[in-house]
Amino acid sequence: MMCSHRPVCPNAYSADREASHVVSAHPDQGWSLLCNGVVLFEDTGLLLPDGTIVGPHREPMSV
Repeated sequence: MMCSHRPVCPNAYSADREASHVVSAHPDQGWSLLCNGVVLFEDTGLLLPDGTIVGPHREPMSV
């Protein structure tokens, strides 16, 4: 586990996994790495540490 926060962030397989801290943000590329190893994409899709893909689950904001 990459998290050193107190309290510890949710692990990658918890329902609240997106509440983890961002350790590397790349808004120009549309993704961020969370401290639990999850890659969070701009469209709310996820890539879990084991390679599992979780499709987008929130409606994109209107511009």
